[in-house]
Amino acid sequence: MRILMLSKALIIGAYQKKAEELARLPDVELTVVVPPFWKEGDHRIDLQRGFVDGYRLVVEPMVFNGNFHLHFYPGLGRLIREVRPHIFHIDEEPYNLSTFLAMKLARRHGVKALFFTWQNLYRQLPPPFNLIEQYNYASAHWALAGSEGAKDVLLKKGFSKPVSVIPQFGVDPVLYSPGGTSARSVPTSSFNIGYAGRMISAKGLVLLLEAVRGLSGDWHLTLIGEGPLKNKLRRDADSQGIGGRVSFAPYVRSEEMPAHLRALDVLVLPSLTTPAWKEQFGRVLVEAMACGVPVIGANSGEIPNVIGDAGLIFPEGSVDNLRQALTQVMSDAGLRASMARQGRERALALFTQAKIAQDTYEVYTRMMEQANGTSEGGDT
Repeated sequence: MRILMLSKALIIGAYQKKAEELARLPDVELTVVVPPFWKEGDHRIDLQRGFVDGYRLVVEPMVFNGNFHLHFYPGLGRLIREVRPHIFHIDEEPYNLSTFLAMKLARRHGVKALFFTWQNLYRQLPPPFNLIEQYNYASAHWALAGSEGAKDVLLKKGFSKPVSVIPQFGVDPVLYSPGGTSARSVPTSSFNIGYAGRMISAKGLVLLLEAVRGLSGDWHLTLIGEGPLKNKLRRDADSQGIGGRVSFAPYVRSEEMPAHLRALDVLVLPSLTTPAWKEQFGRVLVEAMACGVPVIGANSGEIPNVIGDAGLIFPEGSVDNLRQALTQVMSDAGLRASMARQGRERALALFTQAKIAQDTYEVYTRMMEQANGTSEGGDT
């Protein structure tokens, strides 16, 4: 079973573990196509070669790099003729130009294709993206949705093919584990609260600053990542008199992230739903849980489903409720130990790269059976 996978997300080293796990499964010959880098605002993420055994990793130039909707790969036609895949796994949203062009190639060469979506808000798109979306719906043989909410949107928009709910990536439980080194840089007596991810308003970071400002005791807040809100957060922390208790760290490569997570006593994801976005997954929650770090999340989008009963959930936008959750975790060592244990167990049960790969492999198998006339497909 020859699989061609197109995925700009697989420039991240830790994510490539899923490709390794897929390549280990029976009768899989996997080729993964990635760009040499991806621009995320002013930040450039270069290809990281973390887990590249057992499959072929092809670096292909990208046009309009950094434009989420309009980027594409002009060399794909050559690759699809070379690989002659049975299945083309297009790891992109159905309304993107790259998905449309890849899907056209799949149709031209008689290849079964699937796409991936995180889109968990129902929105009617303007031309040409609505036309691209409908073409991809009609052309795809299967869809992968990162959450039940994303599946619901697909069905509401009229997608009539099989849909499987599988997160895009899991975690490597060896890399993301409670053991190993820690990047703790604050006094060991401080209770270290952390956030990692894009520094944008929808992530609720202004709210997080307000919440920690009213905390009692010896605490420190570490904010890891890049984004347009970073300078404002620095100014806000200084103006609120807590600048000395708030640290800012730059973007951290995936293989270095576990050490930074282990340095935390709790990780917080205080996301806010907007008219155009709500939290689609919150991958950093799974990474922290796998490292045995307690987690607190807002009830935005998929966060409650990711955390389950392994952490604390607070009403999004509520400074008081977030502060109460932080106080509860700070003051109760037994609760922290229980959350750490339950989080690790939940990550191992639901969110490892091996499980994500196995679930994806089962979709490939069903697509092949469908092609041979031995399966009716069906939603999962």
